Amino acid sequence: MDGLMMDFPLTLNHLLKRAETYFGAGEIVSRQPDRSLHRTNYRDVMRRARQLAVALQKLGLEPGTRVGTLMWNHSQHHEAYFGIPCGGFVLHTLNLRLHPNDLAYIANHAADRAVIVDRSLLPLLDQFKDRTQIEHVFVVEDSYEELLATSTPEEFRELDLDESSAAAMCYTSGTTGMPKGVVYSHRSSVLHSFGVAANNPLGMGISVNDAILPVVPMFHANAWGYPYVATMLGSKLVYPGPHLDPESLLDLMSSEHVAWAAGVPTIWMGILAQLDADAGRWDLSHMKAMLVGGSAVPRAMIAAYQQRHGIQIVQGWGMTETSPVASTAALPHDLADVDEETRFDLEAMAGIPLPFVEVRARVGDEEIPWDGEAMGELEVRGPWVSSSYYDAPDSADRWTADGWFKTGDIVSLHPRGYIQIKDRSKDVIKSGGEWISSVELENALMAHAAVAEAAVIAIPDEKWAERPLACVVVREGSSVTADELKEFLAPQFAKWWLPDRIEFVQEIPKTSVGKFRKIALREQFAAQQQPV
Repeated sequence: MDGLMMDFPLTLNHLLKRAETYFGAGEIVSRQPDRSLHRTNYRDVMRRARQLAVALQKLGLEPGTRVGTLMWNHSQHHEAYFGIPCGGFVLHTLNLRLHPNDLAYIANHAADRAVIVDRSLLPLLDQFKDRTQIEHVFVVEDSYEELLATSTPEEFRELDLDESSAAAMCYTSGTTGMPKGVVYSHRSSVLHSFGVAANNPLGMGISVNDAILPVVPMFHANAWGYPYVATMLGSKLVYPGPHLDPESLLDLMSSEHVAWAAGVPTIWMGILAQLDADAGRWDLSHMKAMLVGGSAVPRAMIAAYQQRHGIQIVQGWGMTETSPVASTAALPHDLADVDEETRFDLEAMAGIPLPFVEVRARVGDEEIPWDGEAMGELEVRGPWVSSSYYDAPDSADRWTADGWFKTGDIVSLHPRGYIQIKDRSKDVIKSGGEWISSVELENALMAHAAVAEAAVIAIPDEKWAERPLACVVVREGSSVTADELKEFLAPQFAKWWLPDRIEFVQEIPKTSVGKFRKIALREQFAAQQQPV
């Protein structure tokens, strides 16, 4: 039909050009290994990204070749985010917290041919490189600069990229089975950036005048898309490098006037403890909100930040397979003035879907009602939701016949559409034929003043099939007994939900991205039957 809009390709080339053209002076600040700050701007970073694209082409790499990165969050990694895909290659961020055996499998499965690596991570690369197809290694502090010197920005010619072609890939960090690859297209990456930017959590949208601190690693689902969002908007970027301790992060938030910071709950738990101990040390007056995801955010932590420090927590939900942000706990206008306790209840949920993301929850083939009570497995679909895993045909059952992705999250749906994560399907406790949410028990336990962290797991039970066991880390300087914690929980849950056992541990094992590694706890405690 005549008169329709242009068929304009959605590729990362446009974000590169936009940042360079309109936001060239926008700052990108990176914490170096020696703790000093390196300052550059979009103009220089995007020029270097174009150099990288040309230099990789001169190596003779075929279009679509996977180029790995083994790097912390800093400006050179940002260059790779654009130079690799805009050069016609596929950015493959390698998880530097994985075991070398896992990295060898992932790099081989993806068929990485080149890798850009921080000097501090060379010993890790050396442990698995010989088991891969990697031919070219470029070290950020030396040979990477030599690589860039083989080209000039002026040599860059924008490729006629298909928006559906691969731009980046990331592997899941699941605790069961081998990691699985998820491929992001140029189109999905651009649309995801628009979706995150347009959602305007709490009515305070990210803008060109804001500074963003992605604490979430750049190997974790492309840092949740925030490097692309910031580049699209021209926002100042503050990268923490390898220094992720609470004091270093708070120093950056204060000195660089950070408005938005993004990371997993365990990061913000540590920062909360630091603020509680020495709140007056840092000026956080520019902070609009902390964006928290990766696992369920304890309601008590949301309340503590707001009530004790005046900082808003915005919870988000997503997965590697959803690029990853699929929902945020934004409050619609008619809920903006609810009382504080109701607000905390809503903000402790996973929120409502971003534009263009659709959700449903089912038990078998039946959708559950949106009543906030019924539980089922969450399914999603949308333009930045994966349609399959990379080269993993045996995993096709993760998608329904009508094209929805089965997330493995057990949820209930609030009447207003808020997603409330109850558990992972592999972690939900099935006791006497009924489901018990380990997440709700964990959040309740972490609301106790003496509890730093809590993880709840299922243990075998002869009568009920499974029963809950709670593993608790006591806050430094505090004390509490198992009976006191059970009494604390009792008013909040049905009696049959209460943990039969409470074990006190020094620490809770975590995955490479900071989630509780419950499989390790189950292996440790499942065989022990005596009550505590």
